[in-house]
Amino acid sequence: MNLVIDWHIDSQIIDGWSTPNLYGLLFVGGMIIGYYVIRKMFRSEAISEKYLDRLLLYVVPATIIGARLGHVFFYGPYRDGYNAKGIWERGYLDHPMDIFKVWEGGLASHGAAIVILIMLYVYSRKVVKRPMLWILDRIVAPIAIAGCFIRLGNLVNHEIIGIPTDLPWGFKFYNADPEYLVNGEVVPRHPSQLYESVCYLISFIVLYRMYWKTKAKQSPGKLFGAFMILIWTARFFIEFIKVGQNDNDDIWMLKTGQWLSIPFILIGLYLTFRKVPAKEQEKFDEAVAQPLP
Repeated sequence: MNLVIDWHIDSQIIDGWSTPNLYGLLFVGGMIIGYYVIRKMFRSEAISEKYLDRLLLYVVPATIIGARLGHVFFYGPYRDGYNAKGIWERGYLDHPMDIFKVWEGGLASHGAAIVILIMLYVYSRKVVKRPMLWILDRIVAPIAIAGCFIRLGNLVNHEIIGIPTDLPWGFKFYNADPEYLVNGEVVPRHPSQLYESVCYLISFIVLYRMYWKTKAKQSPGKLFGAFMILIWTARFFIEFIKVGQNDNDDIWMLKTGQWLSIPFILIGLYLTFRKVPAKEQEKFDEAVAQPLP
């Protein structure tokens, strides 16, 4: 009995219109849910919503800009030419205006993570004037649930798909690019987007519970460290059954996404299992006890 899932879902909502689409709705929906999660946290700590509004102004643009630049820098293509599959591609160096064509696809979570970290450093110094780890510990659960919805968006977009499989839950992505055909046919593949979405949902549940049910938020970097381990370890292993996103992924021992995940995992291990020095904890507690500006 063939239990393969025939995936015909189209991101397009209105015939002939590329926007609005299901991908965009899921992306925005994840952001909205994340907003309500962190708003509940801020309210529990008696933090004015004006600081949440400012946070959104830093995080939302950082997510989109960072994800786009991450794709351009990490995955390319950089120059016009044929890729390893014999398909002609426009390079970003030859057509720099293509960098702004976000609607054509191409977002990288590692790039988003890097730019978000930079902007949160600015936010912690200029807006709340608290240690950076304080805001990082509070934003990771919202980011995890947003990531869950974004990966569902990738699923309906038939992108970031997995390698062929004979497992009964394999998906046939009928709207995927022609390069994914095997001998001209659509074959069952791992729904890697769904795997990541489930892992991010589990990560959200763990982080949310750690915030509300444990004292983790009182230890600088504990929640952020757990996030880095959960998210990027899942990403590292799922990459094994994903189709590579650039030509080097077919050559290197590990794929680009895996190499980029390793530093994040190491940071997470350090923050999670280190013993916070008494002076650092005291300084952190004093800074958090100060009224916000």
